[in-house]
Amino acid sequence: MRVRPIDSTGVRFGLVGAANTLLDACVFLAIAALGVPLVVANLISTSAGMLLSFALNRTYTFRTAGTDVRRQAVLFFAVTLTGLWVVQAGVIALLASAPLVVAKGTGIAAGMVWNYVLYRRLVFRQRPEAGCGQ
Repeated sequence: MRVRPIDSTGVRFGLVGAANTLLDACVFLAIAALGVPLVVANLISTSAGMLLSFALNRTYTFRTAGTDVRRQAVLFFAVTLTGLWVVQAGVIALLASAPLVVAKGTGIAAGMVWNYVLYRRLVFRQRPEAGCGQ
């Protein structure tokens, strides 16, 4: 079995993931420290992280800023929310007998793979440019 190295898009995806996770955590902690209920703080912080993720994945990771932003936004949020609420939750449910950190960590990893594959192949897909005769 041949192992392929991670390409530059994969590296950029990882950097964007780290940035939006850091933003999520910082916003959550700051808002919660102000006394905002945790569920509300989490909703605000995860929304900020997803917005940053969309902007950076669109412009930096997959470099598709010149394409239809509305189409990409709808697909991005559908893919991301499915990854969070279906894929991650499903993996956690499947690993319910494992330690909580293992179940959650595996769920996060599965969600990341889900997101990367669908962002690359669907959301931010590079469409071939029409040439002469097309």
